[in-house]
Amino acid sequence: MKLTPELLSLAQIATATQLMWLPHVLERMMAQGVFGAMGNAAPLAAVGRAWARRSRLAHDNAIANLAVFAALVLTAAVAGISTPATVVAAQVYVGARLLHYVAYTAGIPGVRTVSFLTGVGAALVFPAAIFAAA
Repeated sequence: MKLTPELLSLAQIATATQLMWLPHVLERMMAQGVFGAMGNAAPLAAVGRAWARRSRLAHDNAIANLAVFAALVLTAAVAGISTPATVVAAQVYVGARLLHYVAYTAGIPGVRTVSFLTGVGAALVFPAAIFAAA
């Protein structure tokens, strides 16, 4: 299977999502020390500064959305579907999800919501392309 632009976008956002845990864990280490941070996690509301809690929630959201996006991109790749629309949609998805993480962590609700919806819209290009080819 060839590395399409869509698969490259998937690899990019998967890598970014994999690294999104770093800020909130580093903040926890700064606040509680390395060994304190290695203990069992306290309830989310009880740990860290507000931005770090939002970072953790943004990471959780990124993981949930990545599962859907990955399934769609991989289905399209296996079916040999790669169109200008899916290429742009995959790139928009990456940008939207990165912006969502930053906006969520920074506590910017309007930008967070628009970037989330942009990512959802970009991901929906894939089932449209898949079902059109069926």
